[in-house]
Formats: sequence, structure tokens, C-alpha cells
Amino acid sequence: MRRIVIALGVIVGVFFIVRAVVELLTIDYSDPSSYADDWGGPSLAGVLLVHCGLGLIAAIWMGVFLWRRRSSRSAPAATAGG
Repeated sequence: MRRIVIALGVIVGVFFIVRAVVELLTIDYSDPSSYADDWGGPSLAGVLLVHCGLGLIAAIWMGVFLWRRRSSRSAPAATAGG
């Protein structure tokens, strides 16, 4: 069950990251009418916060998860006595 939850989290996280990158590449920053009707609009800051904020949070979450997983595997086992 845990693997299913992790897999779904990775899928949703990758979706948010890809959506953030696509939003950054497709917005016409010099034309406010291109993003005024998007979620978070009419301001550019609001649009970027809504569309890229979740991608940034997902990237940080996935990075922390991978870092913690890697560090827990590479830590030597504690020995009793010695």
C-alpha cells in the first residue's frame, strides 16, 4: 500500500513540475492579456505563484524524500559495544 501512495505522489509531483515548466515557457511576459484570465490572474505574480508554486513545492518535497532515503541507506549500522 505504501508503494502505491508513493507512486501516486510521484506522478502528481511530476505533473506539477511539468506544469510549472510549461507555464514558464508559454507565458508572454510582455503581454498581460496572455495570462490575465489564468488562475491567479490578472497579475503575473499571482499566475506564477499558482502555476509554479505547486511545482516548486513538489520538487522540494521529492528532493527531500530522495535525500532522506539516500542518507538512511548510506548510514552505517550502529554496533553495540566495542
